[in-house]
Amino acid sequence: MPKMKTKSAAKKRFKFSATGKVIAGNAGKRHGMIKRSTKFIRNTAGTMILSASDEKIVKTYMPYNR
Repeated sequence: MPKMKTKSAAKKRFKFSATGKVIAGNAGKRHGMIKRSTKFIRNTAGTMILSASDEKIVKTYMPYNR
């Protein structure tokens, strides 16, 4: 059976932690920051760990990066 391909879009957007959890950047910070609160901007900085349901989907896109 041939190898499964990793989705190129997924490998650019997600990383895996040492324990196997999926890490992604927070959404909502591309433009329009002038009308956002300082608290919103601060809370969306950095990365987040995906929920279990989303994690399952991402792991199907990246079969060899667990």
